[in-house]
Parts: sequence; C-alpha cells; structure tokens
Amino acid sequence: MDVRRSGDRFRGGDPATGDSAGIETLHAFSFGRFYDPDNLRFGPILACNEERLAPGAGFDEHPHSHTEIVTWVVEGELTHRDSASHATVVRAGDVQHLSAAAGVRHVERNDGDGPLTFVQMWLAPLEPGGEPSYTHVAGIADSTPYALPEAGAMLHVRRVSQGERTAVPDAVGMYVHVVRGQVVLGGEELGAGDSARITGSRGLEISAVEPAEVLLWELASV
Repeated sequence: MDVRRSGDRFRGGDPATGDSAGIETLHAFSFGRFYDPDNLRFGPILACNEERLAPGAGFDEHPHSHTEIVTWVVEGELTHRDSASHATVVRAGDVQHLSAAAGVRHVERNDGDGPLTFVQMWLAPLEPGGEPSYTHVAGIADSTPYALPEAGAMLHVRRVSQGERTAVPDAVGMYVHVVRGQVVLGGEELGAGDSARITGSRGLEISAVEPAEVLLWELASV
C-alpha cells in the first residue's frame, strides 16, 4: 500500500489572476507542467484532480480524446456542456462520466452563487477511438457501484459514520481517495485529500475516525 498525502499534491490554477482566475487545482498525479516521471499513473488512472472554482469561474471549451473522465461533486453545482449536445448541472453526490473516445470538446463552469469543489478522475480506456458518450447518475447510493468497463474499473462510494467499518473490495488494484473526514486503512490514518494505491488487496477495511466520504476505484489491472 502506497499512501500519498494531501499536502504533497501538485498545486495548479490561480485563485486571483489570469485565465485561471478563481480556480485552484490539486493534482495527485503528474499533470501538465507538473511532470513527475515516477508518478504518471496507477493502472488505468491517469489523473485525480481536486478542483475548487469560485462563483463565475470555470474552464472554457477545451478538447479531450481517448480518456474516460469521471467527476464527483463535493460541494456546489458544476455546469457541464459538450460538443455532443449534452448540457447538465451536476450536484453533490452525483457521478458524471464523459467518455471522450475519438474526440469531444466541453465546458465546465461554476455558474452558481457559492463555491464549487469537485474531484475529477481520468482513466485510460482499454481500446482507443469510438464515439463519445455521456452518463449522469444523480444521487448514487453507497450500495450501487458505478461500472466503467471501458477502463476495466469500478467506482465504489463509501459514506461512513464515526466508528463504522466498511470492507475494501479484494482486487488486483485499488485506488482509494478520501473526499472528507478521517479514516484508518491498513493501519494508516488518512484525512481529506489523502489517497492510497493498493495492489492485491485482501481482507482490508476502512474504519471511520470521524464521519467520512471515500471514493474507491476497483481496478482489473495495475
């Protein structure tokens, strides 16, 4: 188990000035100008970015291709529009999945009155190309994993109360990201923004030190 701490993430965006005004980004993996050859990916996972957008801030239209983009809103509302004619407002507890396939362009903005925080995860598809697609699941339940067969992965959401325990799936690979709260996993305390990369997980469980929300990616390969 390889634990990565919140404070060690690469910082991007600019809360005050320039094209990225009102945007603060925390990158768990090598990303853009933050190049780290030892931290390029874990299995199919290419990026895990925590994005914080002030009201009115956002990412203007930009392209993606050959990437599975999964977004989890933590706080606020995310307005999404893409070149495949999808227009959605994604709220806390929703899962959004944009399969960029051979190519798609999209816009992401905070058109609300309050702050917006979301976690966006990029995964490499098993096969490149194809037609782009879009899925939005509102208010996904803890007991309903979101399958991503395009990348050989499955997302589990765990919301645990203080003192509660929940099992980590036995899998070839697991990527665990703590959205909020504090938990213990494999003897390690993890807080908000911390993550763990696990190979060959067997019999692991998460124990909540305080109420917590955790994203777990079950991976078929690493």
